[in-house]
Amino acid sequence: MTRYGMAIDLERCVGCQACATACKIANNLPKDITYNTVYTRSSADQDDFGTAVVHGATANDNAFGEFPNCVLEFLPVQCQHCGNPPCLGVCPTGATKKRDDGIVYVDNSLCIGCRACVMACPYDHVRSMNGGAPEYYLDVVVGEADAPTHEAGTVEKCTFCHNLIDRGEVPACMQLCMGRARFWGDLDDPESEVSKAIEGRNYYKLRESAGTSPNVFYLTK
Repeated sequence: MTRYGMAIDLERCVGCQACATACKIANNLPKDITYNTVYTRSSADQDDFGTAVVHGATANDNAFGEFPNCVLEFLPVQCQHCGNPPCLGVCPTGATKKRDDGIVYVDNSLCIGCRACVMACPYDHVRSMNGGAPEYYLDVVVGEADAPTHEAGTVEKCTFCHNLIDRGEVPACMQLCMGRARFWGDLDDPESEVSKAIEGRNYYKLRESAGTSPNVFYLTK
């Protein structure tokens, strides 16, 4: 059985925001909705960059350290598509669903906007609430023809672009990555791109101690 996952090579990420932009456009996201955010490390005192990021302790494009020994580090964050997603069990209507291939998504036809999933998720800001009628920067619809719909009073998040995956493509965030920092595929297939990227590399997962079994791997030195 397929178990999809992603690896992000932090040695290659240059913080260009192409992944976030591609995601925004491909999914025709409203103004205040973001599925993919690229954070910047803000302090040398943060021993665990990932933990600091999920609690919002970051700055935008600011190096840390003392000149001339300054460092600039980035961390792209989206839904971690957990193997054990805490959002799944707390949803009172069954709007949060997990596919057989591991992709977690929200069925907005069932979502009542109670935010239970937001409160249960240990990763801050990966779920967004459409508080009112969605507003857009452009007067025309952009992105994929089968992009997710956006409804007032519902929660939404990264879907791993399952509409693209289902037709044999890769998530939108990978398509414009100038550093070729993202790898995608079946984590249970040793020959997949993502499995080969992880093999032999040091990596960490965000807040793995929460017992979520995230399927996004952050590759380090």
